[in-house]
Amino acid sequence: MDGDQNHHKPKGRVTLLDVAKASGFSKSTVSRILDERLPTADNPSARHVREVAEKLGYVRDLSAANLRRGSTGQIGVIVPRLTDTVMAMLYESLAKAAGRNGQFAIVATTDDHPDAGRAAAEALIRRGVDGLILSTARIDDHFTDELRARHIPFVLALRQNGQSLAAIGDDPLGGYLATRHLLDLGHRRIGLITGPDYATSARGRLEGYCKALEEASVSLSSDLIVPSTFSIESGELAAETLLKLKDRPTAIFAVNDNTAIGALSAIASFGFSVPHDISLVGYNDIPIVSRLPVPLTTVKVPFDHIAEMALQLLNNASEGSSEVRIATPSLIPRKSTAAPRSH
Repeated sequence: MDGDQNHHKPKGRVTLLDVAKASGFSKSTVSRILDERLPTADNPSARHVREVAEKLGYVRDLSAANLRRGSTGQIGVIVPRLTDTVMAMLYESLAKAAGRNGQFAIVATTDDHPDAGRAAAEALIRRGVDGLILSTARIDDHFTDELRARHIPFVLALRQNGQSLAAIGDDPLGGYLATRHLLDLGHRRIGLITGPDYATSARGRLEGYCKALEEASVSLSSDLIVPSTFSIESGELAAETLLKLKDRPTAIFAVNDNTAIGALSAIASFGFSVPHDISLVGYNDIPIVSRLPVPLTTVKVPFDHIAEMALQLLNNASEGSSEVRIATPSLIPRKSTAAPRSH
């Protein structure tokens, strides 16, 4: 009986050598036939090798290929969650930018848990990615130190830690622009729905808020600053806290469009309207906010530019560099902001 009709699956991972032995061809011939980067050969020998590989359960070892070639053309992207439109937009921008470079972006999610970030990174590294782009940086986590110690190329995106390569938006400027817009309209009681303290993006927007108030000689009131987790639900709860104040704000700046959407829900549940009773500003300019019943004034973040910068840093920077590239945001005024009503 011919060998191709009676071969036994080897124990453990099936290798090119196993396929070569079972098919009767040399390892180099089998490698060429099974290399997905090359045009698919359609002749009896090639079909025979592919049939044997399939019967044996051969799966190409990407990490081994990476070691041989020095590159797989794959970039690992780690985000907290793809249900967050901001993170989905970042990933799409990275995928498009990678495609223009002849690279392919693979995404993994962490739900903003540090341990999950480590597991996601390990899974991507095992797939042989050329490097990692992380939008999960936390001030209270030292995961990037571990990656650096292992000589794994990585770049941070949207958030930074002050020690690593990063491509981010100018968050202090964005926070300043949003708050300055409300001040220019005449608001003085401006509530802030800020983000988690471990995220430099949230801290930067808070910094910009404080700077704008200081410039306008408006005193900072701690009761007007309420934290959130960047989610719609947390934005709703934070807005409820602000609206229950005896001297409630006449405007709210939410440092994320999701939290602004949550705030809209809370404002409606209190019987108030935007902007007649309270003005509202978001941040990021996700697609839905321009199509809400009251289109949302927000700060636009140039995700495509940030993605391009992140890939440039990943592909070109030398090990040990801590260069940070910063993209400029812009205020997009819409119908959710207006001058405060006179009391």
